[in-house]
Amino acid sequence: MAMRGEAGEPAPASARPDPTRPTYLELFFDLAYIFALIVVTEELLNDLSWGGTGRAVVLFLAFTLIWALATWAGDLLDLTRPTVVPQVVGVMAGSLLLAGTVPEAYQEGGLLFAVTYLAIHFGSGLYYTLVPSGAARTRTHRTMLWEAVAAVPWIIGGLQANAGTRATLWAVALAVEYLGVVLGWPTPWAWRRPPREPRRVGERVAERYRQFVIVALGASLFLVGSEFSEGRYTRDRAVALVVVFTTTVLIWRIYIYRAGQLMTGTIARAANPARLSEITAFVHLVMVAGIVGTSVASQLVIRQPFGDTPPALAAVILGGPALFLVGRALLDYTVFAHVNRARLVGLLLLAGLAAATPLLPPVMVGLTVVGVLAGIATSNLIQTLTNPPRPATR
Repeated sequence: MAMRGEAGEPAPASARPDPTRPTYLELFFDLAYIFALIVVTEELLNDLSWGGTGRAVVLFLAFTLIWALATWAGDLLDLTRPTVVPQVVGVMAGSLLLAGTVPEAYQEGGLLFAVTYLAIHFGSGLYYTLVPSGAARTRTHRTMLWEAVAAVPWIIGGLQANAGTRATLWAVALAVEYLGVVLGWPTPWAWRRPPREPRRVGERVAERYRQFVIVALGASLFLVGSEFSEGRYTRDRAVALVVVFTTTVLIWRIYIYRAGQLMTGTIARAANPARLSEITAFVHLVMVAGIVGTSVASQLVIRQPFGDTPPALAAVILGGPALFLVGRALLDYTVFAHVNRARLVGLLLLAGLAAATPLLPPVMVGLTVVGVLAGIATSNLIQTLTNPPRPATR
């Protein structure tokens, strides 16, 4: 049925929703994940030990899986229908509650975190079973079996008193869920992924991944600004703010340039766009993890611009951008079928800088990172002007 304006006339084509573009509802949904990334980043900031990092990674993977599944479901549903809005808002509310339990997730609130996490998945599954039809319902029957298996370590982990044991069991649960994504959620009655499911529009999914990177950068800037505003204004802290802000700008520039733009066409033209979409999702997960690590480093540099640079601080200052570059190199390979050499050189330079960090204050280590990222951005610009890259045919 054609859309009609106020006078009953057909609405112009420009006023009709474009199924290849994310909706305002999805942008609204992302607001909850700004808060989620903020609280996960704060958890990592509070404990940079190996155990603390591992526990933060578990929380990060839980939130990103919910976001990814909601994004993929958007291609199986008509997001402009009024019946879809309660489900999306419900997942958003559940995600907000889940983020609110993060500070107590490894303390007394472990069971609440696990139950809330599972309620989001099973609540979505119930909706997809009762309301939509076709591909959404078919996929739900398979995903819920995997979620039921993962629910066991989630609940048992939530009942454990030891934070390390809890994190280990939750990591097992996430391994089950991510394995289900990789394998296409096979079941005893359907061992192979249906050839027409999931149906993902390349333009829309690629744009959603770009928006997730922007969400991560937005959360990072919020935390950096909050850290700076909570202390006294000094020249040293102002210099540190400029350094870490420049780092954020360069990360954005390196991400969006060329491969970030051509990713849309690559997914749309792929022989198996669903599989390439999943690969691209994992690549973005690595990049967003790098942005979270960079956010932690930025706050610590602002907190103490000068003085000694302990190994844990040096690791996060260099490791966050390095992890982002790893993900960015993988995105290059996904789009162009080869890796930009500037990214590899940048990774080698960051690794080489590790030996010099005991001799430099934190802000100077951050400044060297800025130099490496600026060199990569400049190299990319020169290469694009002289030899414009073209996406590979997948």
